[in-house]
Amino acid sequence: MIHVKDMSKMIGISIVSFCAVFVCALFLNFYLDLIPAKALIHTDAAKILYEAQCSTAKVVSIVSGGCLLFTTAVLLCFDIGHYIDARSRQLGVLKALGWPGFSVALHFWAFGPPVLAGTALGYAGAHLFMPVFYETQNKDGFLPDISIAFHPGLCLCLVFVPAAFFSLLAIACSYIKLKVPALRLIREQSLQKAVPAKRETDLPFLQELKKSNVRQRKSLVFFLTFSVFCFASTTQMSGSMTELSSPLMAYMILSIGVLLAAVTLLIATTSVIRANRKTIAMMKAFGYRAGECSRAVLDGYRPWTYLGFALGTVYQYVLLKLTVTVVFRDFEDIPAYEFDVPAMFLSLAAFLILYETVLWGYTKQMKKISLKEIMLD
Repeated sequence: MIHVKDMSKMIGISIVSFCAVFVCALFLNFYLDLIPAKALIHTDAAKILYEAQCSTAKVVSIVSGGCLLFTTAVLLCFDIGHYIDARSRQLGVLKALGWPGFSVALHFWAFGPPVLAGTALGYAGAHLFMPVFYETQNKDGFLPDISIAFHPGLCLCLVFVPAAFFSLLAIACSYIKLKVPALRLIREQSLQKAVPAKRETDLPFLQELKKSNVRQRKSLVFFLTFSVFCFASTTQMSGSMTELSSPLMAYMILSIGVLLAAVTLLIATTSVIRANRKTIAMMKAFGYRAGECSRAVLDGYRPWTYLGFALGTVYQYVLLKLTVTVVFRDFEDIPAYEFDVPAMFLSLAAFLILYETVLWGYTKQMKKISLKEIMLD
């Protein structure tokens, strides 16, 4: 029912899982290795640094891990919904032949291995990176030498428990989505409930199409907003982390944030184009140009991208301000943190260039969609 080719399309889930486990494994493993060294700490500066490192590890793991856990869950449910929509006829035939919905849903446990691949690679990558990370965390030598230890419980919680959880989540999500009549699946009727407009409007066709796309695909709104949120927060945060922590931490934050932003942005825009292929083909047949098709299909999401940038900017400022004033309040060498206006404008300029380049690329792609190809499908 679910082939290797299908699971290979879920590389976005693997990448998000990799980033979540990579960050959490670094900080939690360092935290667990730091606890036994508490008895060897005697100076006030070392005690303050010890408490700050412990607090940082907890805050980073909770904030980044929780955010990426939620993102993975949304992405998994999105992929399952897309898979069921694409193969609704085959699934409907199975139900018509007498297969219970739960029996069909059990096969969706196969959506768990991409998560396992991401968590395993993230944990292994974190252990390879730990020597450099440990040295950076204790670069001033206030803390005693901390050796890297393997913690089986941490490996279990970060690698195998998430994979098992998301396998169960995939079964539950698919079971809920398949609780529809078999005939509806066979007829390939959309499983998405139509979201009616709040009131009757007399808008031009292109404007109404633009608003309808946003109303009908709220999960894509989340992905686009989240991708820009990641880009804005990490690019601005990385500049401040050079002074507050280390260049290594800045590069790590920037790399993970840009990677997550690119993955979620490509998933969202590709899904929007795929879902509107028939509409685009018909619009081209009626004489609309590719630019007009692009604006009708994609421009409705543009305000949400600006909202994501604003939220990411506020988030990174609040997080760093709280970290400096609360976590490191007793550490004298930490410089005061103020909002970096030049970094915000640089990040905004980079976002506009990248985002508009992506839209330009998909506008070019729309020119290749033909009415004949859609009719043959």
